[in-house]
Amino acid sequence: MPHGRRIAELLINIGAVRLSIDPPFTWVSGIKSPIYCDNRMLYSHPEARDFVVQALVERVKSLHVEPDVIAGTATAAIGWAALVADRMGLPFVYVRSKAKDHGTQKRIEGDLLPGKDVVLIEDLISTGGSSIASVEALREEGQATVSDIVAIFTYELPASSEKAQQFAVRFHPLSDFTTLLNVAVEQGRLTREDLTTAANFARDPQRWGV
Repeated sequence: MPHGRRIAELLINIGAVRLSIDPPFTWVSGIKSPIYCDNRMLYSHPEARDFVVQALVERVKSLHVEPDVIAGTATAAIGWAALVADRMGLPFVYVRSKAKDHGTQKRIEGDLLPGKDVVLIEDLISTGGSSIASVEALREEGQATVSDIVAIFTYELPASSEKAQQFAVRFHPLSDFTTLLNVAVEQGRLTREDLTTAANFARDPQRWGV
């Protein structure tokens, strides 16, 4: 993960990631968490944005497959995928979280011909559910081959690894929860004791903070 540390620093320094042990954050799902991540904030910082886009491009180029198309998940990763596709000179599509309730009722926006190799760009991987739903749409509606998902950050939750194995895809995050916690300790934003407490979240998120 060659870019992992620098991206963790960027996420912390611009405030895209916030850490709090007591009180913890509460996700929409109800899970209590020591971390809240909003990668959309990176869009507003040109130098950080450029670094992340270049890191995403390098990771895509390092994959075993050369993609025909770059896809993004709606809405947070649309911008990242479009920037990557533009820099690589490749077609771009994005996948809606649900089908439109009018017109063609499709989930894939853009011109995706059948039989293409697609790399999916994701901003953040938590349980992996939205990523896998996008993969299924690309495979079923788009008749595409999708085996790899490149993401900016992952919480490293067990559920994401289980889903990846179940649906025969590989996650390629640029940075992860472990790296970010270590950077936070080095910057004095977390104590060593807090590091241990926070690290337990990734092992059992459902029971952490309960």
